[in-house]
Amino acid sequence: MTALKILLASASPRRRSLLALTGWDFRVQAVDIDETPRPGETPEVYVLRLAQEKAHAARPFAAPGEHILASDTIVVDDGELLGKPADAAEARAMLRRLRGREHFVYTALAVLNHGDEAHLDLCAAPVPMRSYSDAEIEAYIATGDPFDKAGAYAIQHRGFHPVEQFHSCFACVMGLPLCHLGRSFRALGYTSTENIPANCQVDLSYVCPVHRGIFPEAN
Repeated sequence: MTALKILLASASPRRRSLLALTGWDFRVQAVDIDETPRPGETPEVYVLRLAQEKAHAARPFAAPGEHILASDTIVVDDGELLGKPADAAEARAMLRRLRGREHFVYTALAVLNHGDEAHLDLCAAPVPMRSYSDAEIEAYIATGDPFDKAGAYAIQHRGFHPVEQFHSCFACVMGLPLCHLGRSFRALGYTSTENIPANCQVDLSYVCPVHRGIFPEAN
């Protein structure tokens, strides 16, 4: 089998940095799709559809032999999708809404092989937010970080550190669950020379309690 080459259909710097931990060769191509939810669509169905549509949108840019990887991440609170805040007031409202409560983050993966057959996977992570103060919210908004983040926060932000007692896939909340990705490519016959779970934990400074159940082949 030839070496794996990936076209990442994303402009996210977080996804690029995570994918680099796998050791696989990849390049980046951003795509745009209509992300309007359909009536009656559950969060799981919605995020899987968007990932698959992003992958197909990147097909015209793929070189011969490249697999296309697309990912989509959504924040869901009480069944409601929380997108990127439009302004400081919306960021403030989202952060106050999530404070001291648990919500869910879903990240879907779609891998297209050379025949356009899609391999899909889904990671769901419960996210318990700490009881940060209004002053901390204002200081975080002032950094500008919330405005390109669904739910108005980044789990990895060291100054705000919005989450406490988290016991799920950290990389899922960042936008690219690496154990799910490794599992997906293994199903297609590709393995990495890197220890993907170990690299992820070292890079994110996080002891992951779930990786053995998701990607046991790597352990």
